[in-house]
Amino acid sequence: MQLIDSHVHIDDEALTTDLADVLSRASSAGVIAQIVPGIHFNNWPRIRSLCTDHDELYPCYGLHPRFMPHHQPQHLHDLAQWLGRERPIAVGECGLDYSTKAVDKPAQQHLFAGQLSLAREFRLPIIIHAHKAVEDVITLVRSSGHSKGVVHSFNGSLQQAMRLIDQGYKLGFGGALTYTRATRLRKLVKRLPLECLVLETDAPFQPPSTYTGQRNEPSYLAEVLHCISELKDTPIEAVAQVSTQNAIDLFNLPVLHAA
Repeated sequence: MQLIDSHVHIDDEALTTDLADVLSRASSAGVIAQIVPGIHFNNWPRIRSLCTDHDELYPCYGLHPRFMPHHQPQHLHDLAQWLGRERPIAVGECGLDYSTKAVDKPAQQHLFAGQLSLAREFRLPIIIHAHKAVEDVITLVRSSGHSKGVVHSFNGSLQQAMRLIDQGYKLGFGGALTYTRATRLRKLVKRLPLECLVLETDAPFQPPSTYTGQRNEPSYLAEVLHCISELKDTPIEAVAQVSTQNAIDLFNLPVLHAA
């Protein structure tokens, strides 16, 4: 089976200390491609370098809402230059995060709207972070006219999920789904069409239940695969095939299309 990790921070220091082993384990687990989102201006060169050195890694560049203090007004202009010059496979990780009371919602919304506009201009999919902000994400997506992307680590309602799917978006699910206590999330995945799902680890964060408290890594994507197979009562091979094709189509992965 061939799997695609649609969201992994392989540039994080927690993974680069033994990167060769991490990548080897991922390959042995059937992970043939990893999508690597950028989170702020300073980590874009690191992602570019890693993806240049490793064919299975695919770069994205974005400005993450949890790093607002790192972002400067000119970074949207810088992002446009990077998108035009580097031709990544997506814009992101970007979006909205309302997890703290002190959050500056207008500033986050302005930054997110700017990146939606760039994704539309450069005809790229977008990787969206939506934490306690799914409704505002939907509103901004609709107003942008952009219609290709993924909301990673989705944790909204079924109604919100269907509205995003109707807009042309995929939904990413990872380690959180593997915990039996995540009853609402697991019920949601049971009801969603397989054609709208992509697999992710978000490594080194959000490890699956069998690795609670440990560093997550892309080889653990198989845990997510097995969980979705069980929840949907669908053969593992079918879940792997459909979710991988979903990711290929979403990110227009050229090497995999050629294969």
